[in-house]
Amino acid sequence: MILPIVAYGSPVLRKVCKDINPDYPGLEKLIADMWETMYNSNGVGLAAPQVNKEIRLFMIDSTQVFANLEEDEQDLYPDGPGFKGTFINAHITKVEGEEWSYNEGCLSIPKIREDVFRGEQVTLHFMDENFQSHTQTFNGITARVVLHEYDHIEGKLFIDYIKPLKRTLLKRKLSDISKGKISVDYRMVFPK
Repeated sequence: MILPIVAYGSPVLRKVCKDINPDYPGLEKLIADMWETMYNSNGVGLAAPQVNKEIRLFMIDSTQVFANLEEDEQDLYPDGPGFKGTFINAHITKVEGEEWSYNEGCLSIPKIREDVFRGEQVTLHFMDENFQSHTQTFNGITARVVLHEYDHIEGKLFIDYIKPLKRTLLKRKLSDISKGKISVDYRMVFPK
C-alpha cells in the first residue's frame, strides 16, 4: 500500500525516533509499504518519520542513483553499484573523510534542492528487516543517502545544513509546502 508522505512543518519530522523490537506491530507490512511508497515517489531513501512513524527505521536504494548516471559520471563515484537495504535501530559509530558537496532533495520538502556538505564515509550499527545485527561502512553517494535518511530518525532535515541566508530565501517556499500549496505526483499529508 502506498503511504502518504509527511510534508515539511509536520512535528514528526523533528522528533528523535525510538528503537523498536521485532514484535513492533505490523512491522513487516510497514516495511513493504515503505518500499512501495519510496519507489512510487521516485525516492532513493525513505525514513519512518516521513510516513508518520516515530521509529528508527529507514531504507535506501542507492543503486538507482548509479543506474541513472552517465557512463563517464560513474567513475566519479567509486562506491557503485550502490546498496539496497533496510536499517532498523541504526546508530552511527563514525563519520570520516573529507566533507563534500552534493545537491540533495527530500520527498517531504518537494521541489527544493540544495548543495549539502557531508562526510564521505559513515559506519553504523543497525538491524536488517530480519533483526540480524550489522556494523557496516558506506562510502560516497551511498554514505550520503544513509546520512540523509539517518538525519530523519534524528529529527533533522537537509535544509538544516544550508546557510541561514539561503534558508531565509527559502522561507516562502517552505511555508507553501507546509500549507499544501504544492503539486507533486505522489500522496502527501500536510500539517494541520
